[in-house]
Amino acid sequence: MKLALTPGQDADISQAEPTLENIDPNAFLADRAYDADRLIDRLTERGMTVVIPPKRNRTTQRETDFALYRERNLIERFFNKLKQFRAIATRYDKLKSTFLAAVQFASIIILLN
Repeated sequence: MKLALTPGQDADISQAEPTLENIDPNAFLADRAYDADRLIDRLTERGMTVVIPPKRNRTTQRETDFALYRERNLIERFFNKLKQFRAIATRYDKLKSTFLAAVQFASIIILLN
C-alpha cells in the first residue's frame, strides 16, 4: 500500500502515474475521474488491465469489466474507516509530515483489525 498527500485543489489523476512508478499491479481500478486517454494508454503499454468506466460524454465508449470494478469497494470502505478517525477527518495537523504520519498510523490500526 502506498499513501500520498496532495493539496485539496489538485485533481486525483495528477498522482496516478507517480504512484504507480515503482509498483507493477495486474489491474488498475478507478472511477470515472481517471478516464483520460493519456493515462489509459500508459497503463495499457505497461500491460495492466484498465478497469475505468468511461465518462458519459465520451464519443466512443470503452468496454469495462464491471465484475472486477466491484472490487473497488474495498478501497472505498478503507477510506470510510479512515475518516472515522477524528484527527484525519478534521485535519488539525498543520504540517504535511505530521498529518501523513497520522494517516499511516490510522491505516496500520485499520489493517490490524
